Amino acid sequence: MTSDIILALVALAFAGAWTPGPNNALVASSGAAFGYFRTFPHVLGTALGFPLMMFLVGVFLGELFQQSALLRETLRWGGALILLWMAWRLANSGGLVSRQGKARPFTFLESAAFQWINPKGWAMGIAITSQFILPAAPVRSALIVAVVFFVAGITSASAWALAGQTLMRWAETPGRLVWFNRAMAGLIVLTVVLLFLG
Repeated sequence: MTSDIILALVALAFAGAWTPGPNNALVASSGAAFGYFRTFPHVLGTALGFPLMMFLVGVFLGELFQQSALLRETLRWGGALILLWMAWRLANSGGLVSRQGKARPFTFLESAAFQWINPKGWAMGIAITSQFILPAAPVRSALIVAVVFFVAGITSASAWALAGQTLMRWAETPGRLVWFNRAMAGLIVLTVVLLFLG
């Protein structure tokens, strides 16, 4: 990759990672409810899960997703339904609920797995694959893409979780936390709507 292409990739990765979306809304809500340190597995799962997905898509699945409209649409609709369900859970319970019925933050594996059903992530993954994965060097270019997205993701998810934690004192009143979680749930719903309008 030339320096111009890498610069464009970095700009796109940071714009995509830092703008509001499902991942950022979920880590901010978790930071507000549980603090940064309990949210860190969620942050790390997001930061590693998405680049891993990008790498695998770039090396193995990129062409398949670009050619199969049915696969793209199935993923888009399925992911949108899961995001809407997660928004509903966030708005009504304050987070994931354990078997004991208590709210808890996402685990590392849950957060990493979430990347595979996030329509915003797949939209970016398909677009990035078509623009930045070089057919002559798919593994090398996919690795560069993954590293760039890891750096963008870890800084973004950490910042959103810390912003949520900063709101923790304000959100200590149960009513305020409920409204904050509802605002984050609304952000997820808005992301789904925008994905379907775009």
